[in-house]
Parts: sequence; structure tokens; C-alpha cells
Amino acid sequence: MIRTFFRHVLESIKSLRRNGWMTVSSISAVAITLTLLGIFLTIILNTVKLAEDMENNVEVSVFISYGTTKEEQDELEKNLKAIPHVASVEFSSQDDELDRVKESYGDVWGLFEQDNPLLDVFILQAEEPQYVKSITEEAKKYKKVVHKATYGEDLSDKIFNIAEGVRTWGLIGSGLLLFVAMFLISNTIRITILSREREIQIMRLVGAKNGYIRWPFFLEGGWIGLLGAILPIGLIIFGYPEVYRVLNPVLLRSNYSLLQPGQFMIQISAILAVLGILIGSLGSVISMRRFLKV
Repeated sequence: MIRTFFRHVLESIKSLRRNGWMTVSSISAVAITLTLLGIFLTIILNTVKLAEDMENNVEVSVFISYGTTKEEQDELEKNLKAIPHVASVEFSSQDDELDRVKESYGDVWGLFEQDNPLLDVFILQAEEPQYVKSITEEAKKYKKVVHKATYGEDLSDKIFNIAEGVRTWGLIGSGLLLFVAMFLISNTIRITILSREREIQIMRLVGAKNGYIRWPFFLEGGWIGLLGAILPIGLIIFGYPEVYRVLNPVLLRSNYSLLQPGQFMIQISAILAVLGILIGSLGSVISMRRFLKV
């Protein structure tokens, strides 16, 4: 049985060499497909990671009304800390807020140093992201001293919707790419089968079983898929660390980050290799069933 298996392996390799240009064409199609798929997966996973970071970094800003006395402000802070699921309450003066705005939008805001239009604000952190909305609603109840309470819900909801869209359409696009690759490999194996139809007929006449005939084509499809995965795996291994090196420091300034290379690249590479082998082998099986009728 082991000797037969290795014979099938050698036969599949010889078939790859015999069908040189068709093999190169199929490997190229798989390589392009898996490269696009690898890029899609990388974008999808990092988009989900950024969405989670954003969700975990959402703060509730409670702006204090003009004319609020120190005693009223202290009372408000006490009440805010008493709201269920509030992890911390931090005070930021109008001068602190102006410094933050200047850091984000430039020194042009320095013109307002003498007449600062911003409000003092309490910044609340929730124990869990799902409590942010309820905390905001509770803070709004102190209307006498609270000018506005917000967690940037409009922007947050838009970003979460974009992330969900990227994830959904990315998976759909990935599925279509896999289907195209399988179709191309299926056609390549079909041509190989047709070119060896006489040989297959002879094998059947001398009593070869269906499984014995199928195995070399099945392995050939697997080889095509595996070889086609080499290029996208290389791009992930050597390309992603560079993207991470350039973009991650920028994102860290806002407390966000990309997925770290290393374990992430190993997982993506393994996924691409397995998918390459699967779509190659399945493409071969489809061809055998539809066109050989053995």
C-alpha cells in the first residue's frame, strides 16, 4: 500500500512536468487567488482588531455647564462614580481640553488661550464596552450641571458598521476567489485527463480500480494548490512586518494597534497552505466526477 502511494506521488509529479504550461497557468491562478485572499484575510482580521480596540477605548465625556460651582462639581463627580459599571472618573479642565485639541489639530487653536471656549469635562471609563450607552444616559440625568454627555456614538456606530461591512463582503469576496481558483484547477485537471484518456482506458481494461486511477490526479491538484500558496505565503511573511512597522506606531498614538507579526503570520500562512491544497484537490475531484465518469 505504501509502495502504491509513493508510485502515485511520483506519477503526479511527472504529470506536472508533462503538462508544463498548463501547470504553470494553474499555479499562477492559485497564486493570484490566494494572494488576494491573504490580503483580504489580513485586512479583515486587522479591521476586527481595530474595531475591538476602538470599542474598548470608548470614553464617556460629561461636559460641565458654565457657572457650575466647585461644590456642585464635586457632587457631580461623586454621583458619576456611583453610576453602575463606571470603572474610573477623570477630571479634565478646559485648559487640558484645549491642549488636547491643539495637539490634534495644530497650534491655530492657541488663539483661544485668552478666551477658551471649551468646557471642563469628566471622562468616564466603563467596566465593559456594552455599558457605555447606559452610563451616558445616566450622566445626562444631572441636567442642572451637565451641559452634554456623549461617547461619540455617531462616529463609533459608523466605524463599527464599516468594520462589519468589511468583514461580511471580505468573506463573500474570499469565497468567490476560492471558487474561481477551484474552477481553473478543475479545467486544468480536465485537460490532463483528456490527454491521458487512452492510458486511463488501458488501466481500466487491465483491472485498475477507480481509486487507483483517481489518486494521481487528486495528488496533482494538491501539488498545484500547494505550489500556488508559496508566493502569497512569502508576501505575508516578508510584507506584513513592513506594513506593521510603518503603520503601528501611528495607530499606537491613539491607543490602537495592528495584529502583531509572528503568530499571526504563522496562522495566515497555514490557512493559505491548507486552502491551496484543498482547492487543488477538490478541483481535481470535480473534474474526475464530471468528465471521467470512472
